[in-house]
Amino acid sequence: MTHPPDARRAAACPRPPRRANLARPARLHRPANPANPADLDRTRPARRRRWRALVLVVVCLALAVVASLALGSKAIAPADVAAALTGRSADPQVVGLVLGLRVPRTVAGLVAGAALGLAGAVVQALTRNPLADPGILGVNAGAACAVALAVGLLGVDRPALYAFFALAGALAISLAVCALGLRDPLRLILTGMALGAVLAGLTGAIRLTDRQAFNAMMAWEIGSLADKSWDVIVPLAPFAAVGAALALALGPRLDALALGEETAQGLGVNLAVTRALALAALSLLAGAATALVGPISFVGLMVPHLARRLVGAAQPWVLALSALGGPALLLAADVIGRLVVSPSEIRAAIVTAFVGAPLLIYLALRPKLVTL
Repeated sequence: MTHPPDARRAAACPRPPRRANLARPARLHRPANPANPADLDRTRPARRRRWRALVLVVVCLALAVVASLALGSKAIAPADVAAALTGRSADPQVVGLVLGLRVPRTVAGLVAGAALGLAGAVVQALTRNPLADPGILGVNAGAACAVALAVGLLGVDRPALYAFFALAGALAISLAVCALGLRDPLRLILTGMALGAVLAGLTGAIRLTDRQAFNAMMAWEIGSLADKSWDVIVPLAPFAAVGAALALALGPRLDALALGEETAQGLGVNLAVTRALALAALSLLAGAATALVGPISFVGLMVPHLARRLVGAAQPWVLALSALGGPALLLAADVIGRLVVSPSEIRAAIVTAFVGAPLLIYLALRPKLVTL
């Protein structure tokens, strides 16, 4: 029997067995990379989780504001607080307590808390280190040294004037750190720590020259929301607002920087310009907060870390939640300090240190969290 030529060729070179015709999906999606915040933004569960976290933080902030206005050495019902705010209260004591003391105190907590939270998020993204704090770059030390020089050399004795010298000192130390360590995050940290140590020693030496002149400065150095007036809040709030706007605008650049310097450069990010703008935002935020309420630690450490736990590594979301979570935490610490030893009070800086120190130890014991 003779086979056709095609059949003979097929028998000599048998074809491989055909695979099953599996239905392919209409569109293949690249799996999200947890290291890339842009990938996580495209997933619907991540967006839902972030919006839920945003609502949660807003609710916490609202509760902290109400507690700050209503609680203290004398508790005031929320209805009476609302009546005093709207001018419908007939009790002059309640009106004076709410409008004269607690409203400025709460506004100072909102401004300083948002500035500290944003400053912490910026410095952690800039150094890629979740243990970083605005104080690590010497901002607090620069502010304290400027106030000490003003008190010791110029005879300044009004706490309202401390704020402007503190802001100038914070800006000056930020410029010095930027000039000396801009090109390398590690050099940036080491420069800030070295300058901060030198300025802290100088501040201590100045204070020893005239202890009586520095008694009024001690209340500012501890860090508190007490006795804040509008003549300090109003001039400093614009600096914090400009720093906040700049920090939020840097969110996409900080996102790219978190992927590594080479990747960020490949995406068109100018590293020197980004670091300079981030340091400018940091100096405005931390300087305004320190000038307003004094040196308060751990708010810039805790809030961005908790924000990343809630929304992931996307910097725009971390910055937004830090701006809302910072004042919520600071106001809550202030309320706790007022209630624990009422009618006296514990400074807000002491309460935040009491809560933040264990968190710092926890983070230090987890090597995987050392870099972002």
